[in-house]
Amino acid sequence: MTAYMDFLNRYVMGGIQLLFGFVCFARLLNKKVRFYYHILFAVCGAAVIYFVPEERFAELGVYVLLLMASGIFLCRADIKSAVLYAALVVEVMQLSYGIVGSLLRILYPLMHSFHQDMVGLVFMVLGDFVPLLLTGVCCLVVYRCFSYYEAVKKQYVFLVLIPVLMLFFTEEYFNSVVYGLQITYGGRIRAYENPYHMLAVQFLGMVSLFCILFSYKKLLQGFRLSTELSLLEQEEHSLNRYVEEAKMHYEKTASFRHDIRNHILVMKKLLQNNKTEEALEYIWDMDEMAEGLSFPCSTNNPVVDILIGKKFGIAASMGIDVCCSLILPYPSGLRDIDVCIILSNALDNALCACKNMEEGSEKFIRVSGRIQGDFVYIEIENSFQGNERFEAGTGLSNVKAVTEKYNGAMSIRTQGMVFHLDVLLIIPHQKESSSQQTD
Repeated sequence: MTAYMDFLNRYVMGGIQLLFGFVCFARLLNKKVRFYYHILFAVCGAAVIYFVPEERFAELGVYVLLLMASGIFLCRADIKSAVLYAALVVEVMQLSYGIVGSLLRILYPLMHSFHQDMVGLVFMVLGDFVPLLLTGVCCLVVYRCFSYYEAVKKQYVFLVLIPVLMLFFTEEYFNSVVYGLQITYGGRIRAYENPYHMLAVQFLGMVSLFCILFSYKKLLQGFRLSTELSLLEQEEHSLNRYVEEAKMHYEKTASFRHDIRNHILVMKKLLQNNKTEEALEYIWDMDEMAEGLSFPCSTNNPVVDILIGKKFGIAASMGIDVCCSLILPYPSGLRDIDVCIILSNALDNALCACKNMEEGSEKFIRVSGRIQGDFVYIEIENSFQGNERFEAGTGLSNVKAVTEKYNGAMSIRTQGMVFHLDVLLIIPHQKESSSQQTD
């Protein structure tokens, strides 16, 4: 009977734990795994455990290695994520078994008035399945709050991996050395001196684990915000440069308009003196001068014209067809820098999407828009690799922030290999317009 219970405890319940841990592990990795892979993992894991000495630390180490290998080869995850989530799942599972085991150890002496065989059976079932339920709840919290967070599998992953491993080894040290606790793989608990102390240690271990994850998440948010702030500062610098270029261009245009009468007088004198060739040469020079003052796109806003001209120049060098039919109100309640934030981010995303397309594909960027009453509608279309997964980044977040500032709306849609960005802005009243434009 004892041999049968040991077999059931070590291999059957061990296989169930392996299967449940793999389900949580794949969930945290945000990977979909076929059902037969789950069964294969449990069977192979139970077979491997058969050859492992019945020693707690060895079994846990093999469990972590099995999860890591399945994450890399079955879930196609990177090594850092596989190591982190394997250690995290095993640690949560062991803390759950420790908490439930300590509670059962505290409650068991209170059950002396009941049938001991029945109490033993109930406690055995509770000791096997309640920890799995607690593990599932904890992993669900981790999945919803921390899993697959930005940069979790990049260079900062060791900031959370090392504390988790430290907590893991510390908990094992308390179990095996300080309390002399012996736990088989099925969670059978042998007596130790003070279950209250152990419950406190296990509970604080679980709380500490979530505190580590929470601190890591806040740290990553700080890194992300710092990066976004740096990008915004660079963007502001670029936009201010566009404003300065627009002012210089306006001054050159005003100077050209001021001198046009003198240019006409010069050409009149040349023609009156029958100096046709000199007159034609003078006209060609004026045409080149006027060409230098023109933009590839005339939106009625000199700052935006400068911006679109720069971006279209980059697109032309990349072999991208461009087209612009955008008309903006000027001056208006829309600040130049806000309009430039929308267009610069949208055009940067469009250039990046076109750059990532395969050679020989049709690449284009179209900018259009119109004014209707107090509304300004802007649409940017560009080609992109249609089978790529699209994720909204910092650029589109900035566009959305500007649209919300003007009580407008932004929409994103894809149609085949064409990406559409639609922006609707509400022009503030003219009293607000002058103050905002001055800012």
